[in-house]
Amino acid sequence: MTDDPRTSQPTSFPDEPQQPSPGLTVKMRTKPDHGEQSYVGKDLLTCKVALITGGDSGIGRAVAIAYAREGADVAIAYLADEQPDAEETRGWVEQAGRRCLLLPGDLRDRDHCRALVERTVAELGGIDILVNNAAAQTMNEGLDSIDDDEMQAAFAVNIFAMIHLAKAAAPHMKPGSAVVNTTSEQAKVAGKSMIVYAATKGAISSLTVGLSNLLSADGIRVNAVAPGPIWTPIQPIAKSPDELETLGHNTPLARAGQPAELAPAYVLLASAEGSYMSGNVIAVTGGVPIS
Repeated sequence: MTDDPRTSQPTSFPDEPQQPSPGLTVKMRTKPDHGEQSYVGKDLLTCKVALITGGDSGIGRAVAIAYAREGADVAIAYLADEQPDAEETRGWVEQAGRRCLLLPGDLRDRDHCRALVERTVAELGGIDILVNNAAAQTMNEGLDSIDDDEMQAAFAVNIFAMIHLAKAAAPHMKPGSAVVNTTSEQAKVAGKSMIVYAATKGAISSLTVGLSNLLSADGIRVNAVAPGPIWTPIQPIAKSPDELETLGHNTPLARAGQPAELAPAYVLLASAEGSYMSGNVIAVTGGVPIS
């Protein structure tokens, strides 16, 4: 592997088949790098418990692997249709010697969000880290092409679930705990074909600041990571084969990122290494500015 950031990971994804939602890693022709062979822990999260939404695949899987290798037990939330990916993630967490709790269900259900926290606390002994990572990505052509039901679902998963989960988790969190949200470069660049998705991600960035101000009195830090184009199962759902071949080519580094390249940011924000960071958004965008 080269150290050159332009070529250290794949630069194109030819012949990648499209998938229906929710999309599965096991069906991808070019498998993402989640850090399975590369991430080395430093005991930064020893004896912590993390709940990661969307933890079955993509960025969530990379974070689950990294957290486990840093010493944390992990609960992952995902849709029931994503069970094959979730089982694979559990295998990597357990290989690191940590417990992994699988929690299938729909984040649009407020009661399910509460149950995720309750089961994590009951079965893993607490909750120190909440990673709000799951997302619904919607695409549009013109305004008329925006489906009202898809729009409602996107806000329910991307925004309302984060608030429900934070409300449920915060009472169980001790000083030193952390919430890490996944926003997106789309919160700032807001591509014309992703206006609903971009709106939800902009809301997440604002929510991150608001929660940080609210929870700082309890010693709980709240931050976010803003990914650019990352090679995950969400890409073959939303984009054509031609678009997939050039994914990320418009970034300064001229390629898409891999989930493994996000994990260190999530570790930093969850650990004592980031103890003076709250209300921040870390951009991992291949050089695309979001400030």
